[in-house]
Amino acid sequence: MDAWEVPISGFSDLLLAWIRDHAAWAPIVVWALAFCESLAFISLLVPATVILIGAGGLIGAAGLSFWVNWLAAAVGAALGDWLSFWLARRYDYAITGLWPLSRHPGLLQRGEAFFRRWGVLGVFFGRFFGPLRATVPLAAGIAGMKPLPFQLANVTSALLWAAGILAPGAFGIQWLM
Repeated sequence: MDAWEVPISGFSDLLLAWIRDHAAWAPIVVWALAFCESLAFISLLVPATVILIGAGGLIGAAGLSFWVNWLAAAVGAALGDWLSFWLARRYDYAITGLWPLSRHPGLLQRGEAFFRRWGVLGVFFGRFFGPLRATVPLAAGIAGMKPLPFQLANVTSALLWAAGILAPGAFGIQWLM
């Protein structure tokens, strides 16, 4: 068993129970999780994807508004990527010396290779692939990608990603009942 497995599982369970007990706060928690999942540094530390999938199930089971939570997740994800992009444009390669990126140099290299190959489509599709989700915006920023194409890919992918991560739980639970 990995040393992180138990604490992450416990954290996930605790947060999902808190969302269940405080449903009115769900959009804020969903926003924060999506933001953390997309921000380059925090995404390596927070198991947000698993929690968001579980939150989707709670949204469906509790009868919470899917659309409010979907929008919260999309905005959080788009802002996380935008901040990563902005930091990389501002600080260039110096950003790679910051922890936890300094501990995982291969992640940014893979993100750069993906971005160089796919460009704006890489920003869009990178959101849907684990570690690329956090590193492609950095690569785009370091490469000097123009903000408008970045934001178009960022926002459209965030809208689809949020639906894809919340909808199975939100609507699947209703279908099973």
